Amino acid sequence: MNSMLTIDGNEAVANVAYRVSEVIAIYPITPSSGMGELSDEWAAQGRKNLWGSVPTVVELQSEGGAAGTVHGALQAGALATTFTASQGLLLMIPNMYKIAGELTPTVFHVAARSVAAHALSIFGDHSDVMATRGTGFALLASNSVQEAQDMAAIASAATLAGRIPVLHFFDGFRTSHEVAKIVSLPDAPLQALLDQPLIDAQRQRALSPEHPVLRGTAQNPDTFFQCREAQNPWFDAFPGIVQQSMDRYAALTGRQYRLFDYVGAPDAERVIVLMGSGAETVQETVDDLVAGGERVGVLKVRLYRPWSPAALLAALPASVRSIAVLDRTKEPGADGEPLFKDVLVALAEDAASDNPHFAAMPKVIGGRYGLGSKEFTPAMVAAAFAACGEALPRRRFTVGIHDDVTRLSLPFDPGFRTAAARANFAAVFYGLGSDGTVSANKNSIKIIGDETELYAQGYFVYDSKKSGAMTVSHLRFGPQPIRSAYLTGNGDSRFVACHQPHFLDTHDLLAHAAPEAVFLLNTDIPPEQIWHRLPARVQQQLIAKRIHFYVIDAYKVAQEADMGRRINTVMQTCFFAISGILPEADAIAAIKHAVEKTYGRKGRRIAEFNYQAIDKTVACLHRVELPASVTALETAQPGTGNPGLGRGLVHAVRQVRLRLPALGHPGQGFPGRTGSRRAPHLQACAGTQQGLSGRHPHELSGGAGGLYRLYPVRRSLPDPRQVEHLAQGHQHGGAAPAARRRSKQLGLLPDPARPRPAERQAYRPARRHAAAATVRVFRGLRRLWRDTLHPPRYAIVRRPHAGRQCHRLFIDLWRQPADHALQQGCQRPGPGVEQFPVRGQRRIWSRHAPGHRQAGRRGAHAIAGACRA
Repeated sequence: MNSMLTIDGNEAVANVAYRVSEVIAIYPITPSSGMGELSDEWAAQGRKNLWGSVPTVVELQSEGGAAGTVHGALQAGALATTFTASQGLLLMIPNMYKIAGELTPTVFHVAARSVAAHALSIFGDHSDVMATRGTGFALLASNSVQEAQDMAAIASAATLAGRIPVLHFFDGFRTSHEVAKIVSLPDAPLQALLDQPLIDAQRQRALSPEHPVLRGTAQNPDTFFQCREAQNPWFDAFPGIVQQSMDRYAALTGRQYRLFDYVGAPDAERVIVLMGSGAETVQETVDDLVAGGERVGVLKVRLYRPWSPAALLAALPASVRSIAVLDRTKEPGADGEPLFKDVLVALAEDAASDNPHFAAMPKVIGGRYGLGSKEFTPAMVAAAFAACGEALPRRRFTVGIHDDVTRLSLPFDPGFRTAAARANFAAVFYGLGSDGTVSANKNSIKIIGDETELYAQGYFVYDSKKSGAMTVSHLRFGPQPIRSAYLTGNGDSRFVACHQPHFLDTHDLLAHAAPEAVFLLNTDIPPEQIWHRLPARVQQQLIAKRIHFYVIDAYKVAQEADMGRRINTVMQTCFFAISGILPEADAIAAIKHAVEKTYGRKGRRIAEFNYQAIDKTVACLHRVELPASVTALETAQPGTGNPGLGRGLVHAVRQVRLRLPALGHPGQGFPGRTGSRRAPHLQACAGTQQGLSGRHPHELSGGAGGLYRLYPVRRSLPDPRQVEHLAQGHQHGGAAPAARRRSKQLGLLPDPARPRPAERQAYRPARRHAAAATVRVFRGLRRLWRDTLHPPRYAIVRRPHAGRQCHRLFIDLWRQPADHALQQGCQRPGPGVEQFPVRGQRRIWSRHAPGHRQAGRRGAHAIAGACRA
């Protein structure tokens, strides 16, 4: 009986590559690093390959060095491999030409990723793979985690039999980092797939003084062309060899693959052709459309090089009338992308032959999708099928974006859902990089995959900044294999968890929640008070969707269990306790087993801390009963984000604010990237604002939550250096001695002294930005300010007390002076908020603002002096 594994694509590939290799040359590059790291770890542990030896794993100084090492090992008769992506693959191209030209068997495993063009992207598409088409490597595509494991084995067998090196690729992040439940590949069928005589032949081709042979010569025009063409029979035969390896693999494992796999209606009239993880999404959509009576299908390309037109035509139904070829790459200036042109040529040559496959050549259109891991959903697949059915379809298109420049994009219905997507249990978790959220969810997937008959899938959206930035974990569980190679959509998730409470103010978390879903919030606010502290928008969503609302103070539980700020085990226990996927007792036992497996090797003490946290969690988890409706009084609570105050500029920049990083709420201050729960305070000896030293900022501003200075704004914001000096003037009162200025002015208050959001709400600014005082940031603020319909007249520069980094500032822009806020019903700013005029030579313009120049020589000190006047 085949055993099941719950692993990601990188591990699935590395598990095969390690066992069939003797030399592994690595150099880490995202998103392929996991394959090299696992191989290095296994070698350090002494894990053996199929022949009972430990592979030699060596890390080089670049990808070019790794490719050179593989080339050298192959010439010595060894079985060698490497892992790479993107620019790393491009650095290997010179060696790839040599390896293929010498007909040397090997497999390079590539987590396909964007090549940096107008910008760097660490996310996936096929631009790197397409850059290697001319090297002579065969290109073999995998569409899922299961296929990534299987194709790694098939590629290893085919390259030995055909002597053509293989580049086995799968989508970076979407497949390489997706965790899924797959059927494992034991040693016995893998070893049976590799013919020992072919391995012996590779050994005998090694360069050796025992049987000298000349390689790597320089050839003149009299021989080079002839020798190059002499390789044709090897490439012509290779598609058949790959198919034979696929058939042998099917006999050993029961999983059958073909060079071109067709799925859909046998009499289909519209077909989409593509390769990679997008093929799984198209297959899911095709199954749904065929069940509804539509005649559609998908052709999944597996062997892209060498190209086999005969296999392509044999896989397509003769009833096809139109074809959409989707490429996950862009070749600027070309009249079509690579796969589109190959399909078009194959069909045109067939139409011109004596015995054509089609009575009339189908219409062929080409589209681009998914560049840089852009989402590719069933709604976009349906749009591509609709484009195929048009009487005069556009020949070139994009899908997944809104192209308002060249107008190539297809419109699509974001609300389109397949039956398979609706049948699965979907969950979304919001956390911070390095807070353990992703690790906990990976453990949850493995627990469900190992303890139940359900299939599981997990995909994790990382910000490029990684540690400290937001992570979103998308989990799916269902009774059938999951082909949904896209994120969970709005309204699909039955469970939503927010591990960092300030996300409520910066992101629309509950848009993902389905009706009657479960919402879990980590917060230090008591359960009886949490409802009145929620933003009005969140209150309305909870009631409208009849959501089951739970809260826990996970940081308190973790602290009591001596786990510091590590809340992943606490939140994982909450998920199993209230999701109902597993019985609670079974789930807790499984979590403890996962803890032992994950942390046991680090010491029994760490595992015991996690056990204590698990036992405490259920008692500290509380359900919050929702009121029947949101009253007017509740929606007017300070700190709820009610849009009734300060409309003006807020509505003009609403969309801009939604695209900015998490900047905090008027009632919550600025959250540091590490999510600090302790508030800084000003030391009494630091020579701070005159007459106010030694008092907490909450006391200084009458509840405003920080020290403020308000000055008029004409046409630009201050220069960043001037603002920084102004902030220093606020701290030191402009006259602090040098010794005092060098003393530490900020310290951390314990949690109980932290002002609550409602207490810190002094007024609602028309606009708020929080950022480091840098030229780049302020240029962006000036640009955004100039683009608004109603420019502000006043600006406030203040240093928030809720951020951990002293150099962070708030820039608040107002259309009216502070007195106007009082007339509009806002709380009047306290004594720490004052309005001062700046006139004459003391008016400072930014030297970077268009049409303006700096006036005066005293810079920001002139502003500070005017403020103190």
